[in-house]
Amino acid sequence: MRSESVAQNGLVLLGCGKMGSAMLAGWLANGLPAQSVWVIDPAPSDWVQGQGVHINEELPVKPAIVLVAVKPQMMGAALPTLQAMGNGKTLFVSIAAGTAIATFETTLGTKTPIVRAMPNTPAAIGQGITAIIGNSNVTEDQLSLAQDLLSAVGATVRLDDESQMDAVTAVSGSGPAYVFHLIETMAAAGVAQGLPADLALQLAKTTVAGAGALAQQAQEGPDQLRVNVTSPNGTTQAALEVLMDAEAGFPPLLRRAVAAAADRSKELSHDG
Repeated sequence: MRSESVAQNGLVLLGCGKMGSAMLAGWLANGLPAQSVWVIDPAPSDWVQGQGVHINEELPVKPAIVLVAVKPQMMGAALPTLQAMGNGKTLFVSIAAGTAIATFETTLGTKTPIVRAMPNTPAAIGQGITAIIGNSNVTEDQLSLAQDLLSAVGATVRLDDESQMDAVTAVSGSGPAYVFHLIETMAAAGVAQGLPADLALQLAKTTVAGAGALAQQAQEGPDQLRVNVTSPNGTTQAALEVLMDAEAGFPPLLRRAVAAAADRSKELSHDG
């Protein structure tokens, strides 16, 4: 863990569901002392209770960081309990989808250092990617600290502006569901071509996982990797002529899907 201040002053984890637990596991594995962590959760799991962290105990007065990992609909009740930590040096990091920095500033105070982050579900296996943006109160050291904490569950990227968060939500935040649906539909298409269901699913899952790993590791971009698989007038070309159709293929379909997710993210932020 980059900062000694976290070990010395404490880290508060507000909400410890799947994402919070994945992060906690990463921090502990990276050497953060369990006694430096305070978890606030109405129903902590057996796993959390076995980690040696403080659970629903009196909090440190000025912790180094508060990571907000409650669901957006629970924010209104949970956040005011931490109001006394606002407008100080405690860094607040939120992974709540659709909750703007301004919402936190309203509750915690306009001088509060706040980082908004958008992780995704592959964080549960340390393969996530998280985008972050801080308000004007966040120092470079604090932004680096937030990035270090979030890197416990995968890659991190910094945004230039909070307005980019809706697009990030639509691409990487919601994106795993698109890939899971791709696996579903590939398997169903295999069944339609005569494969047993379990075999079709195994082929689809392993193909998508392998292609993703290759895209991560290869020097070429995805366009060239696609070309590498495609023999002239072969089977892949026949499929791609359907998938790459300008009117009914992947390009317009995914543009519409990502736009719909981004629009909904904007609505949620506005509602919040």
